[in-house]
Amino acid sequence: MKKIILILVVLLTVLSACSKASVYNDGNYEGVADGKYGPITVSVTLSKDKITAVEVTAHTETPGISDPAISGTPAAIVKANSVEGIDVVAGATVTSQAIIDATKAALEKAKK
Repeated sequence: MKKIILILVVLLTVLSACSKASVYNDGNYEGVADGKYGPITVSVTLSKDKITAVEVTAHTETPGISDPAISGTPAAIVKANSVEGIDVVAGATVTSQAIIDATKAALEKAKK
């Protein structure tokens, strides 16, 4: 009886590990969201359900003020492998949120 239970536990463990389906298609995807002074465009690179890169490719935000958000927010998204729980940059909250929203838009395009 113990052997049967052990076999069932092992089978269930193996099956549950195999059933994890991929959420995103690999590749590069573009997303756009409204920043404080116009659209912000990001390029998101995905590989095996991991966000491997987020790059702001176009924006019209104020140089200097937006720089910490332009560099820090994409790095935070990659590090977290998610857009959830990313802190916005003080002084550039609209820019930070737009980068997060643009990344969300890109991820929507990448969904299977």
